[in-house]
Parts: sequence; C-alpha cells; structure tokens
Amino acid sequence: MISKFEWLVAMRYLRARRSDGFISLIAIFSFLGIMLGVATLIIVMSVMNGFRQELVTKLLGFNGHAIVSGYEGKLQDYGDIANAIREIPGVTSASPYIHAQVMAVNEGRASGAFVRGLPDEDLDFHKLDGMTVVSGSLEGLDFERTIVMGHRLARGLGLMAGDDVTLIAPSFTDTPFGSLPRGVSFQLVATLDVGIYDFDNLFIGMPLSEAQTFFRYGDGVSNIEVMVDSPESIESFLPAINKAVNGKGFVTTWRQTNQSLVSALDVERNVMFLILTLIIVVAAFNIISSLIMLVKDKARDVAILRTMGASQGSVMRIFVIAGASVGVVGTALGVLLGVLFCTNIEAIKSLLERLTGTDLWNAEVRFLSEIPALLDMGEVSMIVLMALVLSLLATLPPSLRAARLDPVDVLRYE
Repeated sequence: MISKFEWLVAMRYLRARRSDGFISLIAIFSFLGIMLGVATLIIVMSVMNGFRQELVTKLLGFNGHAIVSGYEGKLQDYGDIANAIREIPGVTSASPYIHAQVMAVNEGRASGAFVRGLPDEDLDFHKLDGMTVVSGSLEGLDFERTIVMGHRLARGLGLMAGDDVTLIAPSFTDTPFGSLPRGVSFQLVATLDVGIYDFDNLFIGMPLSEAQTFFRYGDGVSNIEVMVDSPESIESFLPAINKAVNGKGFVTTWRQTNQSLVSALDVERNVMFLILTLIIVVAAFNIISSLIMLVKDKARDVAILRTMGASQGSVMRIFVIAGASVGVVGTALGVLLGVLFCTNIEAIKSLLERLTGTDLWNAEVRFLSEIPALLDMGEVSMIVLMALVLSLLATLPPSLRAARLDPVDVLRYE
C-alpha cells in the first residue's frame, strides 16, 4: 500500500532545483518522448486502419464480395443463377452486370475505360459508399444510348453533362472494306465522383439492356455480383454459391481479387506498429537514465530516510512513483493528443496546406481522395497498456538500486 508520505517525497523529487536541473531535463524529455510516441502511434495506426477500411469498402462496393463469371465470358441463364444465390442465408443481393473495356473518343481526345452495365434497380449507385453525382442527373439513364462517367474521365475528354461521346467497342464489324472498329455515340447524362482516383479516370456506367445491345451479349451477362452480410467471412459462403452456380461459371472472392493489396496493407500496418513502438521504448530508456541519475543524486537523502525508519519497500515505491508518474501523465496526454488529431485530421490537413502552400494528400498517389482515420478503441487500449507497462518496467532497476543502498556506506563517504 502506497502511503501519503511516499507520494509527497516522490513528487518532491520530480520538482526541479538548480542542483538537479539536468536530471529534471531528462525527465521532461522522457515525458515528451512517451507523449509523442503514444500520440504518433495512435494517429498512424488510426490512419492505416481508416485507409484499409475505406479502400476495402470502396473496392467491395464496386466489385462485390464475390463475383460469378462465365467460363467463356458470358452467363446465359443468369436469372436462375441469381435467384438461387439470393436464397442463400446471409446473401444480401445478387446483381447481374456486364463488364467490358471500351475506347472513349471526343473531339480528337481518346481514353481507355471500362463500362459497367447495371440493372435498373442498381443505377442509383446508392450502394456504393462515397459515390456522388458531380454534374447532371441519373434520371436521364431511362433513355437509350445514355451513360454516366467518372468526373475525372469526363474532364480529361473535355466532356460535360449533356454532351455526346463516342464509345468504340473491342469488337469489329465486317464491311466490304474489311473489318472496322464499331463506334456508337452516347449522351453523357451525369458525371460521378466514385471516391477512388483510378476509378474516376476509367469508369463508365450504362443500363444493362443498353450494354447487352452495344457489346452484343444478347440475353446474357458477363458476371453476377454477390453481396453478403459478413464480407470478412466470404469463404464460408463459397460452397453454397458454387452449388447455386451449378457448374455454369466460377466464383472469385474479393480476397482472391485483391489478395496482394490487402496483404501489403496488413504487412505495412504491422511493420509501422513495431517501428513506432521504438519511440516509446526509447522514452522508457530515458526514464531509466533519469531515475539512475536521480538515485545517485538523492543517495544521501535515501540514507537519511532509511536511518529514520523507512523500509526498503518504501524507498523503492518512492522512485517507482517518480518514474511511473512521468509515464502515466505522458501516456494520458499522448492519448488525448492522438484522439484530438484523428478526429480533426481533415481540418488540420487543410490548415497545413494553406500554411505551406503544398498538397499534403495527393489522391493520384494515395488512391483515396481524403485522409481516412478510424479509431480502434481496442487498439488504443493496447497502446496505452503497452506504454504504461514499459514505463513501469523502466522504473524497476533504478528503484531496486535505491532500495538496496546501504545508509552506513553512503553517510560514511559523505
């Protein structure tokens, strides 16, 4: 049990005097190191968690949790297959669509793109998190030869809502003059912000019936997109989905499609955690060095306390309190700083961009248009626990040394 006397002595040792100002300076550096280490670890891990969640969410929203594809690029009896998949417990939707590549041409400008032909019920795009209409209206998609397009693709082609654009299909038409590429003019009714930079540069959407006609799929589609209520356990749905497909196609999960990306994010997250933990470890070593110097400076005081009846345990607790206080206060302020930074990260980014005149978050490089930050309270608790344990362990060697000081030897040489 820690007594009031031990608290008073420990707090007195933490206050600087002229003679031990250097010791207090080391303690201040230890405090700052733990505070900044904890804050940095929380900020970086939250940004990486948010980056992974946003990226996976957008990829899943665009590509589905599982994709059923035809062996020759076409699924003919997709209606029966989709209905059978929808009856599987846990499946939230099964939407047929056509995915194909085209060349978009407008007034001498050309760009490769991919077309997504969607059923009428999916043309509102509400299922895609973060997708918004930049210009125009989706209501115009009820008419023939109408499309929507990623706003960056439209801007690169010099297009606005209401303009016409020619799409060249990856197939040829036989004519008396030979095989010629087949181009059809479409009206752009709306431009969209998909939320992922690369998709904004490539995406074109159109009604499924129009895509079937344009790409000559007849009554078929290229894929069926399957959404489930728990995408992290998509593998558990594979047996039932394969049974519903009944050999008419093959199933690919989102993990298989994005395996390298998700694995790279997980590895990067773990490595960053280990590297940033070293900041707290270094701060803990600073606590050890400051306490060792404090014990050496206060050796005579410790000897006097021992002669007045203070036990070894009491002396040890005094120095443990002195060192642990630095760790506890530093950890608490680090958590506060980290949480405040994460909850206001966009405002801080905007402020820094105005002050420096630079773009701190380039969407072309980082794939997402905004800095995501997701606070995981379990992870924050683990960081706090780790910082407190390291701080406490750092106090033990110098505290044991102080407790083992022989008051006779100390006073004899004073």
